[in-house]
Amino acid sequence: MDSQNHQTPSEGRLYLVTGASGYVGGRLVRDLVREGKKVRVFVRDAKKIKQHPWADRVEVVQGTATNSQDLDRALAGVHTAYYLLHSINVSTDFESVEAQMAKRFADSAEGADVKQIIYLGGIANDENRSRHLTSRMDTGKNLASSSVPVLELRAGIIIGSGSASFEMLRHLTHRLPIMTTPKWVSNRTQPIAIRDVLYYLRSAANLEKPQDRICDIGGPEVVTYAEMLQKFAKLAGLRKRIIIQVPVLTPKFSSLWIGLVTPVPTSLARPLVESLISEVVADPHKSVTEIIPLPPEGLLTVSQAIELALTRVAENHVDSRWSDAAHPTAPWQKAQSDPDWAGELMLKDHREITTDVPLAKIWEQIEGIGGEHGWFGSGWLWYLRGLLDRMVGGVGLRRGRRDPVHLRTGDSVDFWRVEEIEHGKQLRLYAEMVLPGKAWLEFTLTEKNGSTFISQDASFAPRGLGGQLYWYAVSPFHFFIFPTMLRNIVKAARKSHTL
Repeated sequence: MDSQNHQTPSEGRLYLVTGASGYVGGRLVRDLVREGKKVRVFVRDAKKIKQHPWADRVEVVQGTATNSQDLDRALAGVHTAYYLLHSINVSTDFESVEAQMAKRFADSAEGADVKQIIYLGGIANDENRSRHLTSRMDTGKNLASSSVPVLELRAGIIIGSGSASFEMLRHLTHRLPIMTTPKWVSNRTQPIAIRDVLYYLRSAANLEKPQDRICDIGGPEVVTYAEMLQKFAKLAGLRKRIIIQVPVLTPKFSSLWIGLVTPVPTSLARPLVESLISEVVADPHKSVTEIIPLPPEGLLTVSQAIELALTRVAENHVDSRWSDAAHPTAPWQKAQSDPDWAGELMLKDHREITTDVPLAKIWEQIEGIGGEHGWFGSGWLWYLRGLLDRMVGGVGLRRGRRDPVHLRTGDSVDFWRVEEIEHGKQLRLYAEMVLPGKAWLEFTLTEKNGSTFISQDASFAPRGLGGQLYWYAVSPFHFFIFPTMLRNIVKAARKSHTL
């Protein structure tokens, strides 16, 4: 190993982390802050990170990677910039979108005299690579188009609590004791634990000299996806899975099936499946150990990574989740941050109730809504709506929650996302189901003369006549869903209070 590139203290450096509200980015910021580093985050919506434990210890720049002025503000004075952005499934032409984003980022980094870009990409050594992996590789090339050195760390399947790959593996194994699978389950892959990915990303921040190279990072084992399924089954205490390979399951059909069986939506499952068609094995000629030594405790094996992820899930200690990144909504939906004066018609279903149950007990039920707790009645209607959403490419109900008890801004809750939360007072959820418009569900709590007043509003901003017709078509169901929900929240809170 070149001793000049060994890890050294990095005091005084300013680090920029893009994608800080995402799965890897949120954990990386946490680790960098713990190490005492000066961190700036670049996010589209600052509200999404305000309830992270590290939120008040970082500098926040709000903007988009498609806006050069926003990038210039974010990169000013930065020594090392982490590029953790992607646009898979944001559009059918995601390759072009990713290329433009990376090129603009590289140009702005050069203008800001950034010393190092660190990019987390995907192993792409197989010539028969997918569109997803090809785009990841091209992103690296575009980042390297300026004079700023780029250290590209290419990873395969990332195993960790809350990762999309882990959720897909977990639910396939749990729900299907007998599986008909495509041939790609026999392809070789080299998974890596999220703990080890973060180790390499953190270590790259401490290199004395900038690096301009591509390094593959992988765990200590090369396995097939079928072997991973069996390892998971054994660790989860399940019987060995019966896997029957068939030649007719295309990536499109496989991703549709995964979208129905697991919480991972079809739009996200497809690039994951397509990536498995290629052999994703680290190239020994691109070893990262030339600049970063192995972790002192060694790399986690596949079984160790799965076991650690299962432990984190069981303990409800999932710091970030694949669903933290917003699901690409239908193309006709505007951004959540659009102002009220944007010319929208707002349709509402308003309910309210006053109860003698303490406000704190009511809030416990409201904050625990969704996921395993459900939606306080009318379960079959919620199930049907989730199924319909899945059928048209939405996220459906099975996405669940990051934590069964506590919520923070930006969390996903089935096919909703927490847009705003003020603990003990207000919860506003934004709908990420496929809709001809935008929808919110909001709860507001106040205390009056020793009683608790609960206000519940379901709001919908329709897009054109089709959106208005949709609202009036589903309005009859609101008479079952929303009054029942409010009554059952109070009922559950009263029961909890009297225990």
